[in-house]
Amino acid sequence: MDEFEREIIPFENHFWDFYEKLNPKVQKKFDWTISLIERNRIVPKQYFDYMTGTNGLWEIRVKVGSDIYRVFSFFDKGNLIILLCGFQKKTQKTPKKEIKKAEKLKKRYYENK
Repeated sequence: MDEFEREIIPFENHFWDFYEKLNPKVQKKFDWTISLIERNRIVPKQYFDYMTGTNGLWEIRVKVGSDIYRVFSFFDKGNLIILLCGFQKKTQKTPKKEIKKAEKLKKRYYENK
């Protein structure tokens, strides 16, 4: 693994539960975006961005047509990214309950580690 690559793994089944409900076009865009994040040291903010005001959460961002999707994640030991939960974004602001859910999962990840 070279120094700029990242490893991305889902925590429990939250990401897969979300992913499996998506249509194939959206799944394909998620596959592409996750691959981009794994392989590139610098990732454009439109695909991967730090969420200010959270406890270290990052957002993987996917847009297909006018539909917008987000998956929360965070970094663990350097280049390891842990995928948490995802949702379809319907408004400008990210729903607080989605952020709380992701923060709860992150906490559980560290408790179980």
